[in-house]
Amino acid sequence: MKFVDEATIDVAAGDGGNGCASFRHEKYKEFGGPDGGDGGRGGHVFMLADPSLNTLVDFRYTRRFEAQRGEHGKGSDMFGVKGDDVVLKVPVGTIVSDAESGQVLCELLQAGEQVMIAKGGDGGFGNMHYKSSTNRAPRQKTPGWPGERKALKLELKVLADVGLLGMPNAGKSTLIAAISNARPKIADYPFTTLHPNLGVVRVGPEKSFVVADVPGLIEGASEGAGLGHQFLRHLQRTRLLLHLVDAAPFDEAVDPVAQAKAIVAELKKFDPELHAKPRWLVLNKVDMLPPEERGARVKDIVKRLRYKGPVFEISALTREGCERLVQKAYEHIEAQRQQAIGPVEIDPRFAPGGGDDGSGSITP
Repeated sequence: MKFVDEATIDVAAGDGGNGCASFRHEKYKEFGGPDGGDGGRGGHVFMLADPSLNTLVDFRYTRRFEAQRGEHGKGSDMFGVKGDDVVLKVPVGTIVSDAESGQVLCELLQAGEQVMIAKGGDGGFGNMHYKSSTNRAPRQKTPGWPGERKALKLELKVLADVGLLGMPNAGKSTLIAAISNARPKIADYPFTTLHPNLGVVRVGPEKSFVVADVPGLIEGASEGAGLGHQFLRHLQRTRLLLHLVDAAPFDEAVDPVAQAKAIVAELKKFDPELHAKPRWLVLNKVDMLPPEERGARVKDIVKRLRYKGPVFEISALTREGCERLVQKAYEHIEAQRQQAIGPVEIDPRFAPGGGDDGSGSITP
């Protein structure tokens, strides 16, 4: 399936039905009175976050969605039937914004979350709505209100806990395949990854996190060079970035330190908040280095980068060092989750030292 993370669509809620002006006509009832019903409400347009979807490709070819209009009111006190609603299913993590003004209307971040995006028009009033003791034969009726019409821009930002960052052929796809259930395309040429891949990493029973692999970045990505600029947004919701650096490039003229600095600079240009996220240095392909040279090579890269954070030496191909990286990443993510939730309030009855002393009162 082609990965699509942007789409522009038009939505139109249903118009309300018109009210009816009618009078009761029945044998032996000379003055039956008004019996024109109100029109029905037009259908709404909703957005629903569906966890089974991971792309906006359904909106690439069908771009207009219209809800049903409300039925007109009728005589004999019959109100119009409301129009059917339209529910558009989108992937979790979709941002819905107004295509003209750019205003963000909603963000669907929870599975099953549903938001009304266009309101259907109310039905018009029939003449029975206007009857009173002083207006016993009203002939007024009102038309239905028009439903809302909007041009929308849909933008998908994948929801992942960990994002993989690095130059093309740094080993990101190999790593996500080694630690998760994802099976991306892996080859020995640049830009093998053409769209983001998501994988679930199982650390233990009921312990897991989601990792995202985006196309490799090159210098100038924030201005549109290469492929990665299209998908940098997918890293904005991650809690941790793993910066993969090829510690043993095939071309001796390639400087991994210069490449790493270029990527960090692109992050800062694209989004300062993304640049400020926790970022760990992961030196990949250490199995290609002679054992006696590995330590010196790692120290040289770290020193030249002036990097002060955690450093991991791994081989995504042989899975050397991957288990430690996964454990540390999970511990970091879980700590952030707990911090976001905040301290859990404990009922005083179940706090240490609390309880019933037998007299019917709670011991403080």
